[in-house]
Amino acid sequence: MNYAVVVKGLAKHFYRSHPDRPRTLHEALVKGLRGLQYSERFWALQDVSFSVQSGSTLGVIGSNGSGKSTLLRLIGGVGRPDSGSVAVQGRIGGLLDFGAGFHPDLTGRENVIVGGIIAGLTRKEALKRFDSIVAFAELESFIDNPLRTYSTGMQMRLGFAVAVHTEAEVLLIDEVLAVGDHAFQRKCFDRIAHFKAEGCTIIIVSHEAEVVRGFCDEVLWLNTGRLVAHGCPEEVVGRYITAADAAIDQPAAVNVIDGADPSTQVP
Repeated sequence: MNYAVVVKGLAKHFYRSHPDRPRTLHEALVKGLRGLQYSERFWALQDVSFSVQSGSTLGVIGSNGSGKSTLLRLIGGVGRPDSGSVAVQGRIGGLLDFGAGFHPDLTGRENVIVGGIIAGLTRKEALKRFDSIVAFAELESFIDNPLRTYSTGMQMRLGFAVAVHTEAEVLLIDEVLAVGDHAFQRKCFDRIAHFKAEGCTIIIVSHEAEVVRGFCDEVLWLNTGRLVAHGCPEEVVGRYITAADAAIDQPAAVNVIDGADPSTQVP
């Protein structure tokens, strides 16, 4: 069996800053080096292993802080794991950070060329695809304005348009549903479906469990950096939703004095 992505024993940690960490140079000088120390180390990923078959689509789900984006970045070569390994076969196209590499003082036109080159296109290829990129982003009327005048949504649309006009064999997508309005989101998924039909391997991170269930061939569930389940979308997403609902519905604990009427207790 041919695998496009193989992850073995992946682990990555970060450090949390101390709550009293200096915010200015003056505070740092007053508090000294001790004030600059980190308070604790936490693991964003721990012993995560899985593989993705070439041409398939893997969805990654989990609550905030579960390690989804960290996993995607390590697969994309952004940062290094503290242990374990990642092997990728094929050219990677990453939608890890919409607008990464864009400069606010450059125009949209200039950023399309720069962003295309950063994504792996030659200048000639970026120029050839320029009109299609701008049309996809629906920004023809603004393309010669500085990027700093764009709304966040407009910048994300331009970043997505550049990314989907590269020739990726492995496509990494982080929260595509955050891009634009409903109509533009539909256009984004249509383009991703086109990549899928062409045999591109896709890994998509999303909080939209139902979309992941209907779009992906397999689903991976992370919780606090650990792999909970990996397999059939119907089964894994179902377990994830059940666990999320149980966490929401769990009643808050109330301490009751033995023999007393609960209705008289002060919360």
